[in-house]
Amino acid sequence: MSAKIMCVDDSPTIRMLVKQNLVPEGFDIVEATDGQDGLNKLSSDIALFLVDVNMPVMNGIETTEWIVENYPQVHVMALSVEDADGTILKMLKAGAVGYLLKDTKKEILEKALLEMMDNGFYHTKNVTTLLLDSVSGKKERNNLAFKENEITFMKLACSELTYKEIADKMFLSPKTIDGYRDSLFTKLNVRNRVGLVMYAIKNKIYTP
Repeated sequence: MSAKIMCVDDSPTIRMLVKQNLVPEGFDIVEATDGQDGLNKLSSDIALFLVDVNMPVMNGIETTEWIVENYPQVHVMALSVEDADGTILKMLKAGAVGYLLKDTKKEILEKALLEMMDNGFYHTKNVTTLLLDSVSGKKERNNLAFKENEITFMKLACSELTYKEIADKMFLSPKTIDGYRDSLFTKLNVRNRVGLVMYAIKNKIYTP
């Protein structure tokens, strides 16, 4: 299979490693140093767009949003060192159809690229579970009642604040915040912060 891929990363070392060690044969690589550079080089024959999240000039989220609006036929996958739930959520909301970490094994990236070409998306098991949980309506989630502090915690969890920073903002101890988090995970039947955020957005507890 022959396909052209745009690899966008502000680190030349990372671009070299991706090109030499991760991308399988049959894929032609076009390199870009940031989101704006990638958009300047984007052409109709590029099928896949591998993009870092944190970059100068134009970051991965902004880049993804622009591509989805202007080049909807191009499949965007995040390839990043960022594994924070909030970051993953933002990239998926922006329109990325996959999210992998830069230490992903070559065979996993190859599988992801091929599935993106065939199906238009690739999700790891964790992301698939998250997406299924967010739409399954388990335990009649819409009818759940929440305490005021739980609502406040969920809204703050949708930000980029750490749990420690959320505790400081709510004038509570980190242990108490951990209790809210674990209680909500159980109540909503979600496994991580991404699932919590997806629930809050879906049920309009938090509006981006």
